[in-house]
Amino acid sequence: MTVIVRDIAPADHDAWRALFHAYGVFYETELADEVLDHVWSAIRGEAIRAFVAEQDPTTGSGRRGRVVGFAHVRTHVATFSVGEDWYLEDLFVDPDVRAGGVGTAILEHLVKVARYESGGTLRWVTAESNATAQRVYDKLAKRTTWVTYEVELDES
Repeated sequence: MTVIVRDIAPADHDAWRALFHAYGVFYETELADEVLDHVWSAIRGEAIRAFVAEQDPTTGSGRRGRVVGFAHVRTHVATFSVGEDWYLEDLFVDPDVRAGGVGTAILEHLVKVARYESGGTLRWVTAESNATAQRVYDKLAKRTTWVTYEVELDES
């Protein structure tokens, strides 16, 4: 299986939407259409940068392969180094192609892009229970000792 990782394009909308919905299912979260629309709008408006993994692309023919994964990242000014810090907001690979190197290809691509564009640090979090992803992440990055906290700021 050949996989390329590239910037998302408008033509990827339907494939991205199906994968993003599956991502919500994986985390037992129902993503309403308005959430999907909101995230797509943020991607198109460049508030979030998105990449897709494409399986078996047909090079030179103008045809695309099947989109089998995505990543959403955002950047901000680094405060402990020169450059920008990169935060991997979301990463998802189609369950039908997991363990085929797609997640690794996405992460390696993000590292290359971040190094080329600005340096800094690429960070992400994952669910404590997501042992499968952690096995991949442990091969590619250093696990930190930082603890994550959150406050829900909804209007209720």
